[in-house]
Amino acid sequence: MLVEPPGDARLLELDRAVVEAVTARMQGGVRTGPDADAIALRSLLGPNVAPSARAAVRAVLGRIDAATGDAITACGPLAGLLAADRYGTVQGMVADPDAALNEVRAGGRALIDMASARPWWGRLLAMPDLQVVAALPDDLAARPQALMVSRALTGPTGNDRTFWVTDSPASQAGIVQALSGAGLVATMVHAAGGLKLFALAGYVQVEDGRLAMAPGTLKGVIGAAPVF
Repeated sequence: MLVEPPGDARLLELDRAVVEAVTARMQGGVRTGPDADAIALRSLLGPNVAPSARAAVRAVLGRIDAATGDAITACGPLAGLLAADRYGTVQGMVADPDAALNEVRAGGRALIDMASARPWWGRLLAMPDLQVVAALPDDLAARPQALMVSRALTGPTGNDRTFWVTDSPASQAGIVQALSGAGLVATMVHAAGGLKLFALAGYVQVEDGRLAMAPGTLKGVIGAAPVF
């Protein structure tokens, strides 16, 4: 004989509170930009929040972001996995980074695999209306694998990394040393098609004078992403 499991009024009430909170937050709309979202999230995920709770909160808020913010397109296998983990199902999957960037131009967002035979991220140097606003994974200990591109403007959040591109033929070590001499901490994250992509510690503006004498002819900042 089947026995109906006992009810737990306390857990049911807590679950109901979660549903009500998620519903209310979705009705609340979006903040002014990715930087405002990052600052608010960082204030929520203090040192007293357990890692398991942090992961759950990020998953819930990521899905709320996907449901209420601009449409998200994923491009590449890693981007697809990272998007599913953070945002749930995305609105579209494409194989070509150019198609993903076209979705951004149309008003959406695109999470694109950083590793590609073609350095698509170099194209952002000629697209000042598009920029990197996030990089996943976004914890400081992890190497970023996919970049979120958006038309949204973003500023410093208190803990960021800036993405900078150069066509310098100098070695990775030589470029890092040159940037260090200008007061910048750099790590190369990818290279393809004669271009190199570096992550600079902190929020570095496009017109930052420290980059004026940096190696390369075709070079520049393509955006910044918060780190948690």
